[in-house]
Amino acid sequence: MKKAIPCYYHLEVDISPERIDQVRRILAAHLRHWGLGILAERVCHCAGVLLRAVEEHATDKNAVVEMWWNGQHLITAVSDSEPDLPDPHYGPQGCLAQIAALSDGWGNYPATNGKIIWFSHRARSPERAPLAPTPPAPGLRVARPLPRGV
Repeated sequence: MKKAIPCYYHLEVDISPERIDQVRRILAAHLRHWGLGILAERVCHCAGVLLRAVEEHATDKNAVVEMWWNGQHLITAVSDSEPDLPDPHYGPQGCLAQIAALSDGWGNYPATNGKIIWFSHRARSPERAPLAPTPPAPGLRVARPLPRGV
């Protein structure tokens, strides 16, 4: 059995509305390159939601996006310079509610110059996934020959 090679990606970005879509495409390309294209839609949506929150609420529009893949879990983190979570994030339609619904786990913690919000997704290593479907089991007539004549 092959072991998954740990992967890491780091992107510093100045947030603007058009840049958020570019970052989503960059993250999706890296996930496809790592063999995790199945996670691209959910990860890019969650990262886009967090980047839109930074763009709307932060005074400093700089953010850092990081992704770690260890063979079982993909962890994505977005950090910015605002130390607190604004109140709209806690509403039912807020970004943290969306992240909680779309990810297997999430959290936030203070950093030296702001905060970091992370979320994770479980996935199997792409080396273990079968490349082709298994053939169907043989039918009863193929598996057991007819009895010999008496």
